[in-house]
Amino acid sequence: MTESQQHLTKIAFVGAGSVVFTQGLLADLFGLELGPVHIALHDIDPERLETAGAAASYIARERGVVPRITTHLERRAALDGADYVINIVQVGMNAATHVDFEIPARFGIRQTIGDTLGVGGVFRALRTFPVLRGLAQDIAEVCPDTWLLNYTNPMVMNVWYLKALGVRNVVGLCHSVYWTMQGLSELVGVPYDEVSYLAAGVNHQSWVLRFEREAENLYDRLDAAIEADPELRRRVRVDMYRRLGFYPTETSEHSSEYVPWYLGHPSEIERLRLPIGTYLDIVADNLASYEHTRKALKAGDPVEVEPTMEYAPQIIHSIVTGTPRTVYANVSNTTGGELISNLQSGAVVEVPCSVDGSGIRPVAVGELPAQCAALNRSYLNVAELVVQAAVTGDPRAVRQALMVDPATAGALPVERIWELCDEMVLAHRNYLDPSLRAALK
Repeated sequence: MTESQQHLTKIAFVGAGSVVFTQGLLADLFGLELGPVHIALHDIDPERLETAGAAASYIARERGVVPRITTHLERRAALDGADYVINIVQVGMNAATHVDFEIPARFGIRQTIGDTLGVGGVFRALRTFPVLRGLAQDIAEVCPDTWLLNYTNPMVMNVWYLKALGVRNVVGLCHSVYWTMQGLSELVGVPYDEVSYLAAGVNHQSWVLRFEREAENLYDRLDAAIEADPELRRRVRVDMYRRLGFYPTETSEHSSEYVPWYLGHPSEIERLRLPIGTYLDIVADNLASYEHTRKALKAGDPVEVEPTMEYAPQIIHSIVTGTPRTVYANVSNTTGGELISNLQSGAVVEVPCSVDGSGIRPVAVGELPAQCAALNRSYLNVAELVVQAAVTGDPRAVRQALMVDPATAGALPVERIWELCDEMVLAHRNYLDPSLRAALK
């Protein structure tokens, strides 16, 4: 078969104006043997879209490939006929993120990242859902067989909502399991390539269920490292591991927000060195990186682009070429049967998945340890209520979600939670579904 007879694989990026992340994914894609490729970039910001297109062309030249690259302010044109859609949209961008931190702080709510649970996670989801609904409608009409690879947080809420909208082939992708295992391997002094492991749970709160090198249980080495270094015990995820028996697969900053034990207590914030509001620093860094990239591309200067090891390029390569891989992905707990038997049916869970030319097949894990499942269920209760609020148009479900959110409920009485919700709804009302904009007393 000649190259001209090969299928042109179309990969659409929604939210391509997230230029730094788009660059990394493109660097990975252009380093893989995929045959002819069409990269369709969509963003609603003309300047950011222009920068994303220039970055894509630059990376292609640097990698020695000649893909077709198109840019689209209109989403449907980018999606038309797409084999894969990578969603990296951030609704409201930096201004909305500042609101997510500043209003809760006035109520005494401490957040570190604010993109998964808590006030920040709930309202990030509610801002994103109207865009996801439009995306789902477009997919149904112009590329119904596409694989939707979602990176946008909050992962569980977004994928759960997309499934509720009827999107068939959607998975959520996150690098937390991979980088956790890289870090643990380094900590115990064993090369990553020699480690075997199994993790499962929910996004940003999965658990390392097995950590081995051949017949050796590497948790024994981890215990010795923690015993030898008191500073390790000043990490939230190490503190959780010591008490729960299984290591969580997300950073301490993230992990602290999903339980009631840490952020509500100044002594714990000091003991565990928790940086309140650290995501705002990340936002500032991302803005600086974008500006640097934009100016460098306009001036014709070189741009440094690092590969990401993200799962989306690997999944695309495996499906296109038939190369088998195992990745971690966020999928419905009912996909191919119950994947984690002691978590809610229909919830979105994070499990290993086999990928090859036939697609993505989640692997059933069975039961989680009871204490791990209990925390995951608490997390999923919040996500379920947020999705219910959007599906039914019930603004009370938004308040109920934060009433059962561990960190929020641990910090505020219920009346203050409702007052906080009213302020957040008012601040974000232009992004929310009309049915959810009402203040409730």
